[in-house]
Amino acid sequence: MTRPVAWETFTAILFDLDGVITPTAVVHMRAWEEMFNAYLQEKSPGAPAYTDQDYFAYVDGKPRYDGVRDFLASRDITLPEGTPADPPELETVCGLGNRKNNAFNMVLARDGVEAYPGSVAFLDYLATLDVRLGVVSSSVNAPTVLKAAGLLDRFETVVSGAVADEQGLPGKPAPDTFVYAGKVLGATPSEAVVLEDAVSGVRAGKAGDFALVVGVDRGAGHDTLTAAGAGLVVSDLAELVPDHHSPARGAQQ
Repeated sequence: MTRPVAWETFTAILFDLDGVITPTAVVHMRAWEEMFNAYLQEKSPGAPAYTDQDYFAYVDGKPRYDGVRDFLASRDITLPEGTPADPPELETVCGLGNRKNNAFNMVLARDGVEAYPGSVAFLDYLATLDVRLGVVSSSVNAPTVLKAAGLLDRFETVVSGAVADEQGLPGKPAPDTFVYAGKVLGATPSEAVVLEDAVSGVRAGKAGDFALVVGVDRGAGHDTLTAAGAGLVVSDLAELVPDHHSPARGAQQ
């Protein structure tokens, strides 16, 4: 069912990345699997393999180094903490966390990532309007992911985790990264829309007093996203494309 919104009345549309444009979590899951299984075989050949169950139990939704620490604890492995500057080959919590980031880039380059078809359809529609588009993501890998999906050129600005660090901006649920992206695109919050699948991101849009916050339900739940501040909740961005608009061209490869 199409959800009627007068998109042409807004100056800027701000998208979260993972769960809104691309299912990047799949890439993260494979990267954790490859990194941990290589480490376990190096540390203790024949040890039980790391599985998706481990991902959901110890890693999912946590900062990278916390995920390393918690999984290793589940296998009774204790490593020095180290520092975020540790090289990936160093056997510390931070070293393994940095090794995972390398694995993410390797998996992304090898396997790629495909955008949600409904999200591409919505981007195709917005390309026919005079609106400015940006991505706001806590991931430092956001530009790389967008490039792999063939969508980097669709956006005028990408406020990644690296940009947030450079600018000293607090992350979601604080609204600062969205407000900053809007400013780069020449839009105040009252002229911009936020699209988010995470409760923290919806709360950020609400806290920033944006004109509209669209919740994208990839599992959080319609009611949960509404309670967090979403003015509209959809299950797929295809619901935001007017019925008279032509079908998606498909994600660029």
